[in-house]
Amino acid sequence: MKNFVLTVSCKSTRGIVAAISSYLADKGCNIIDSSQFDDLDTGKFFMRVSFISEEGLSGADIDTGFAAVAAPFEMDYDFHDSEKRMKVLLMVSRFGHCLNDLLYRWKIGALPIDIVGVVSNHFDYQKVVVNHDIPFHHIPVTKANKVQAEARIMEVAEQTGTELIVLARYMQILSDEMCQKMSGKIINIHHSFLPSFKGANPYKQAYGRGVKLIGATAHYVTADLDEGPIIEQDTARITHAQSPDDYVSIGRDVESRCWPVPSTPISITVLSSTAIAPWSSRQAPAATPPNAWVRDGLGDGKNVAASVVQMVKVAASAVKSLGNACRAGLPRRERLI
Repeated sequence: MKNFVLTVSCKSTRGIVAAISSYLADKGCNIIDSSQFDDLDTGKFFMRVSFISEEGLSGADIDTGFAAVAAPFEMDYDFHDSEKRMKVLLMVSRFGHCLNDLLYRWKIGALPIDIVGVVSNHFDYQKVVVNHDIPFHHIPVTKANKVQAEARIMEVAEQTGTELIVLARYMQILSDEMCQKMSGKIINIHHSFLPSFKGANPYKQAYGRGVKLIGATAHYVTADLDEGPIIEQDTARITHAQSPDDYVSIGRDVESRCWPVPSTPISITVLSSTAIAPWSSRQAPAATPPNAWVRDGLGDGKNVAASVVQMVKVAASAVKSLGNACRAGLPRRERLI
């Protein structure tokens, strides 16, 4: 029996869960996992339902007729085939810890995606990538050729059918044009100090301020540098006994494990973008554009706390607390008291 995932967002009101569950039951489907969340601040409702078709229906068969259920609630929804692997393009510069971790997880089957290629502005990891039988694309970037370089990256993405780009420590700032064109389809992995320690040597800055907690963030890339919606975060404790080099080493380990890895394929769409959709993605007739900017279709309920909105709230609170602590940090000598 095939496993499917339905993600829904709409204005919060009574009867949504009943309507969805009744429809799936009538279609001969059995719900095996369900998560829902009401955002009281925005009045938005989010739901993610994992189900199997006990009558062997295809995704298209299950989707047929759902528009009539969605219309009264002005739902925005997606059906995801859990067996479909998302096509992912990795991008890296000269720090390979995130790339190596992603390649290893992919190789052993722990990361169920199709890596369609690796783009880099250096040759450092060409052999590593080629040894995994993955196409390597060397696209150097300078101030003079940045426009042409990004055009080449877009060409690779289009030729490979890329649905998601992961910046695994790719140390080039993408243009506003590329960020807007690929809205909702680029994820970046970086340290979690921003906005407290911007610029060069963030770990050294953190060391000087007596930071006790360092971490990493996976977030969507937007035109606002390093300020896109947060997807996942991880942290590590630090003591006064560690040096700036230790900060960097520990930080790299955290960055490597910060990629949001589900046990089944990822399907991510952004409501306000023209992101490549799964086999079924449409808005109900007469629906108004939703205010929420992100919806998650992770394939395994154990990896989703409740909804993207809830996760973003927790992550934003953590970042705010970390930022406040960093800004109020004492000099290194005083923090040992």
